[in-house]
Amino acid sequence: MPVLPIQSSATTEECLHLGRLIVLTGPSGVGKGTLMRSLLQGHPELYYSVSVTTRSPRPGEIDGKNYYFISRSKFEQLLAEAEFLEWAEFAGNYYGTPREAVLNQINSGKLVVLEIELEGARQIRASFPSALSVFILPPSFDELEKRIRDRGQDSEEAIARRLLRAQEEIQAADEFDIQIVNDDLETALNDIETVLFK
Repeated sequence: MPVLPIQSSATTEECLHLGRLIVLTGPSGVGKGTLMRSLLQGHPELYYSVSVTTRSPRPGEIDGKNYYFISRSKFEQLLAEAEFLEWAEFAGNYYGTPREAVLNQINSGKLVVLEIELEGARQIRASFPSALSVFILPPSFDELEKRIRDRGQDSEEAIARRLLRAQEEIQAADEFDIQIVNDDLETALNDIETVLFK
């Protein structure tokens, strides 16, 4: 399974001056995935770091493209081997960013974009202080709840967990370099592009 391609022994310190790391985060349901897909379609020069997760694939998701879907025991093994740049547990599942692939891309001068949860974003800020951090906000909490419910993919219990977590995450928005409200997809996308390519 090609989860963690190893091409060099790059370290965080060696990579800071060559490429650039961009962290995109925000609460569940805010539209991070939709914004990320649109951003990548318009900018193939960006390197999107595919995260590893223990959750089951959603309809239409492809292993190795949307996520690397692995077992909980395999994730814990990789975690013990320090193979993640960041990791978090969210809604009962593990998520992590493969360390070596990201460092190799930054080392080659690429703009690397991570779409991760708050806990992971905080870990990245600690290990990559020069990373650009972008927090995506919903236009309102009611709209966020509507988006989560409209997905029709979560149980009522999971929705309640996501909403509780979203309240905590939104309070952390000021920790990020840039905050962008995703009220209108095109406007939010243009705002992100302005930040990345100014």
